[in-house]
Amino acid sequence: MTINLALKSWFSQSNSNERLMRRYAVSGDQALLTKLYDACGDDLYHFLLTLSDSTLARDISQKTWLKIIEKRHLYQDSGLFKAWLFTLARNLLIDEYRETKRLVYEDGPIERVAAPAITSCSLLARFDRALGSLAFVQREAFCLQQEGFSMQEIAQITHCGQETVKSRLRYAKASLREQLKEGLGDKHA
Repeated sequence: MTINLALKSWFSQSNSNERLMRRYAVSGDQALLTKLYDACGDDLYHFLLTLSDSTLARDISQKTWLKIIEKRHLYQDSGLFKAWLFTLARNLLIDEYRETKRLVYEDGPIERVAAPAITSCSLLARFDRALGSLAFVQREAFCLQQEGFSMQEIAQITHCGQETVKSRLRYAKASLREQLKEGLGDKHA
């Protein structure tokens, strides 16, 4: 029964986001945009935070919502609103990295963003360090999957094939598993 209620809630929220955006695209009603922001704003920020620092995540999040305001008439109801939102944010983040030369995305190596120093020895701290050490594209695919996106949606957001997404996820999970296993030592392996 609980699973059934959770699924109904997820589907109704998902449908309502698309409905809200369609209505906002036509009317420009700020109350609709506020509802969309309340529904997806935190998820967007946390996704960006896994791929950048807090300042850049806030900036890109804000730029994404501004782009929605400016380009609302271009919205195409062809899938999940949240996937479209994350695609916009991802593209803005990649543009920012290219401008600052912090990321060479297509023609060269992917920069690994160093995770902040964490003094705690907790499993969560080790996981954060391991996640931060992943290549950008692997961390991106892993975080999108954790946000609940399907392989097809991740491929659409990242502009790559589903097989590429599967490979990135496989490498990300293997790296995380290995780093966490090393952190636990032989007695927990």
